[in-house]
Amino acid sequence: TPGTLISGVPRPSAVTDVTVALPARSRGPQCHMPDRLTTLLLRLAGLALMGTALIVALARAPDRDVQSLVHRWALPPSQFLDLNGQLVHYRDEGPQRDPVPVVLIHGTSSSLHTWDGWARALRAQRRVLRLDLPGFGLTGPYSGSYAGRPYQGESYARFVLDWLDHLGVHRFAVAGNSLGGEVAWHLAVLAPQRVQQLVLVDSGGYSFHAESVPVGFLLARTPGLNRLGEYLLPRAVVTASVRNVYGDPSKVTDDLVDRYFELALREGNRRALGERMRQFAQGANEGRIRDVRAPTLILWGGRDRLIPPALADRFAADIPGSRVVRFDTLGHVPHEEDAAATVAPVREFLGLAASRP
Repeated sequence: TPGTLISGVPRPSAVTDVTVALPARSRGPQCHMPDRLTTLLLRLAGLALMGTALIVALARAPDRDVQSLVHRWALPPSQFLDLNGQLVHYRDEGPQRDPVPVVLIHGTSSSLHTWDGWARALRAQRRVLRLDLPGFGLTGPYSGSYAGRPYQGESYARFVLDWLDHLGVHRFAVAGNSLGGEVAWHLAVLAPQRVQQLVLVDSGGYSFHAESVPVGFLLARTPGLNRLGEYLLPRAVVTASVRNVYGDPSKVTDDLVDRYFELALREGNRRALGERMRQFAQGANEGRIRDVRAPTLILWGGRDRLIPPALADRFAADIPGSRVVRFDTLGHVPHEEDAAATVAPVREFLGLAASRP
């Protein structure tokens, strides 16, 4: 019945008396401390959200359409063509009747502008052709009949051959840096009758262990971060990446960073870079390097921390009759870092008189 004891449990009325009396003596510290802690946590969370929003706002870098970049990065003598549905940005300088033009091919995340110094040094005597490979510069990702192709050396080489066919170029000399070097030696293997001379500049091709990888490449090959990078791109990431591939980082100027940064924003380029990193297979075709028969000049920066300088000797061992020239103070892009020094042996190799860019 109500009010009786059951196995020593006090009556409900007694329990009510106790629960009412105790909180009255300890309510103060138990009420105010949680309120203060909650307020502090809410303020910290708010500051964190504000900081995150600020970082996102500062790092936000949406894609840019080609037209917004042309006024700065496609000045004369730049040209565009539609190659089987693929937009191609290229430059064609020098004597048009040159029977053996010089073709210059850039590396990953670069553009035809990286060869400006060499072009100035060669165009008075030789026809000089250079392009933005698909996925980079103003050309943009593979499209048209090339859509879905891999961003790899052999695929690029076949694309370059299509471009040269369109221009009516049969025989040519070719120079390439990094990925561009890999494209260049693939050209020499795929079309030996067309490649008269080959210049490899810190070329890709073999499996290697990098001493240091540019942070932009690290982000592009990290699942999740590469997708985030399609919308966010702090300029500092680009600056650090370019400085990483120079032997003397002090040579990296604001204008140079502008070029790499703005062309990375070209619509679709960042996604294409992520695809290239996902598809990247070191040394997958290195056995084919031994099939190169074109006269070959090998240039290498002694401070290249991406592709080890020791690989210059491996190229030399695999390509009969090739010659190596090293530049001890230069990095992974020696042709860009010091065009005057690096083009000198190239001019000699091509049989041209000494000149300065």
